[in-house]
Amino acid sequence: MESSSSKMNSAPKSIEKEEYMFDLELENKFKQILPTIPIKKGSWSIDFYQYEGFWYPLLHLPGMLFAQEHFKPQPNQVILSSFPKCGTTWLKALAFAIMTRSYESEPTNPLLSRLSHDCVPFIEFNIRSSQQRLSLDVPLVSTHIPYTSLPKSIINSSCKIVYLCRDPKDVFVSIWHFYNRNVTRVIESELGITREKDVLEEDVLESFCQGLLSCGPFWDHILGYWRASLESPERILFIKYEDLTNETVYWVKKLAQFIGYPFSLEEEDQGMVQKIIDLCSFENMSNLEVNKNGVMTLKVGIKKDEVNTYEFKNNMYFRKGKVGDWKNHLTPAMAKRIDQITEKKLSSYGLTWNV
Repeated sequence: MESSSSKMNSAPKSIEKEEYMFDLELENKFKQILPTIPIKKGSWSIDFYQYEGFWYPLLHLPGMLFAQEHFKPQPNQVILSSFPKCGTTWLKALAFAIMTRSYESEPTNPLLSRLSHDCVPFIEFNIRSSQQRLSLDVPLVSTHIPYTSLPKSIINSSCKIVYLCRDPKDVFVSIWHFYNRNVTRVIESELGITREKDVLEEDVLESFCQGLLSCGPFWDHILGYWRASLESPERILFIKYEDLTNETVYWVKKLAQFIGYPFSLEEEDQGMVQKIIDLCSFENMSNLEVNKNGVMTLKVGIKKDEVNTYEFKNNMYFRKGKVGDWKNHLTPAMAKRIDQITEKKLSSYGLTWNV
């Protein structure tokens, strides 16, 4: 078996987005596309733009176009994909720890001093902390881009894709908390709008059901990766958050095997699998100083003189991480409506949730 360190050293260094995120051709494409695509207003007074069948806030589009035009995966690259609020932070930590064989007893472990989004960058967002870039060359990136909109360079490559999904009812509740307490507070403060909601309302549910949220509709996003995983199981590993939660050891070992970093018998005997699970657990990660009080910035723009910078606290990525928390927030009617859409859109493809 090739060692983890040799695999990482053979990987190319991460692309510095600032080197080419301001692209005249990309700017012209953005200007051409924008007037031609549908726009709808969702909850919290946010406008969503439909691009290639999915909805996005305006600030997401430049980075997505950038990724489609510029991202070039390497043969040994692993793409971690998910719909927002499906356990992305956890999956990134697990995959990074597996690739680097990081666990808590190592004082230099990056996961102890960095948010996992800083360790595993998005291909469509320029998100980073104030710390220096990692010197490790880890062939691991992430995305929320739907399968049908992934860069052709990924679709036509041999790189592996790991997709994590979650019960849509829990996704809906998690998104509501995320937007309500974090994203809109930052963005809408600039617009002089305050629409923080203390309880879930029908208009928020309606937006979710219509797909009016980043990368929505949720069901179409999941279905794209599910069907692709059925067609190419050797390239795409499809994981449910609930399974990862309930059978963590099994799925961490399966994940390691799939991405090409399997645990040896010696490592298993030494408890490496459980050490990585413990390191990446919600209880441990959410209580790290960097995740309680650290800050990340998001830079959005397509022209050098028109870049918006948003600042977010790292703790917004850690709420509960529980399966079935929707029961504490949704009325029976709300849950039934989501379940009906899930049944209609996914059950014929063999994809169901019994939570």
